[in-house]
Amino acid sequence: MSSVAGRSTLPALVGRVARGLGGLAAGRSPVSAVLLGTLTLRMATGVTGTMLTYYFGRFEHHGGIRVEPWHVGVMGALFYASELVGSPVFGVLSDRLGHRRVMLVGPVFGAVAVVITALTVSLPVIAVTRLLEGGSTAASVPSILGFIAFATAADEVARGRAVARFEAATLSGLLLGMVLAGPLFAAFGPAAFLVNALLYLASFWIYRTGVRRDAEPLPAASAHEAGEGLRRYARILRSRRIWLLAPTWIAVNATLGLYTGQTLFQLVKAPDPRFAGQQLMGGFSPLAVSAGLGIGGLVFMAGLLYWGGRFRYLRRTTIIFRGLGGGFALLAAGIAINHAASAPLPVTAALVAAAGGGLFVLAGATPAALGLLADVTESYPDDRGAIMGLYSVFLGLGQIGGSLVGGAAAQVGGLDGIFVASLVLLAVALVPLGHLRAYEHEVGSSPTRVAARVASDGMASDGMAGDA
Repeated sequence: MSSVAGRSTLPALVGRVARGLGGLAAGRSPVSAVLLGTLTLRMATGVTGTMLTYYFGRFEHHGGIRVEPWHVGVMGALFYASELVGSPVFGVLSDRLGHRRVMLVGPVFGAVAVVITALTVSLPVIAVTRLLEGGSTAASVPSILGFIAFATAADEVARGRAVARFEAATLSGLLLGMVLAGPLFAAFGPAAFLVNALLYLASFWIYRTGVRRDAEPLPAASAHEAGEGLRRYARILRSRRIWLLAPTWIAVNATLGLYTGQTLFQLVKAPDPRFAGQQLMGGFSPLAVSAGLGIGGLVFMAGLLYWGGRFRYLRRTTIIFRGLGGGFALLAAGIAINHAASAPLPVTAALVAAAGGGLFVLAGATPAALGLLADVTESYPDDRGAIMGLYSVFLGLGQIGGSLVGGAAAQVGGLDGIFVASLVLLAVALVPLGHLRAYEHEVGSSPTRVAARVASDGMASDGMAGDA
């Protein structure tokens, strides 16, 4: 009886929290409200993706077919393919209709997707919901980042803080969702997807009440002829500024794509006797995985906030280079831990500490790359949404590649296969970084120019910095 009561009161509790978040957002600056909405939206996305992994781990028990690693890889690829295709379209629409109006679409798509997921054990139907989930992100990210780029146009220091906090909100939301997914799925099973719909509705309410209609001017692109937006987007894609940044970011995102679903699946599925020598392969409970994700998430968030505050002192490419070095350290420690079943406790503790340090440094690569992309929008102020939509394009290309490579690598080598594939992708990311560094002045401002601009402005835009 108490379990039934708990199930009936949880949606009401989530509803009250959503209204409270909406009230909090209404009393803060638009940028802060956008970041709060991003946190809840990505939390909902994290809950969905992680619960789906747990669902697939016992899919036969719930009436479905046996799920193989390649199924998981395809589902991840579908999500990012939808984001990849939809982001340019929604980015152009946000420039034409206004960023606020388009960011409201994302939570609606997500809510519809999770309701359908809760009601089916058909893999083809779940594949459709992954497309809807990808569409949710495609609608949200370009409009949110376009709004942030507009709001921080006068202050690069504020921009550094804003993009770091966007990444922190995105990744902490995803990680909080991953942590929350274990207890939710353990308590409610597939019905937990219905509870997650309330998180999407909370995001909708935050955007609607926290970002006023007059928070941005009438979009200049609204005066363009129909179809002009996509033509302008095509011209932007031919810009050298864009393609200096693209290769490194795509490779980094491909590396991260190996860990959004495939690694979790390897941790929770039944142990594979082929990989008996890998101590991390299979058998972990969702609660144990959630605890590990929570600890890792705190380390990553600390890194995001630290490196996001270094924009004034370090070149963006320097932060990215150091991040890749941290990634190599993390993976080397991960391989060692995977084969350290008989190692003394001090050795294992040292390896875990090395992995944590690598994760902290790796965190800096994402806000640095996003800051470079935001810098590009200063050359195209009427197309901020379209340009910031490239965040999702690069993310989607990388994550699709990572999902598919991860599926094949796990099939052949288990977690060792995933670690080795990650090392190769990070090495690929290093190759174009030197070229990007040589031409960084064409993409963004150097720390010297940033400091000079801040000094000449006398920090006149402190109000905007506070908002960010």
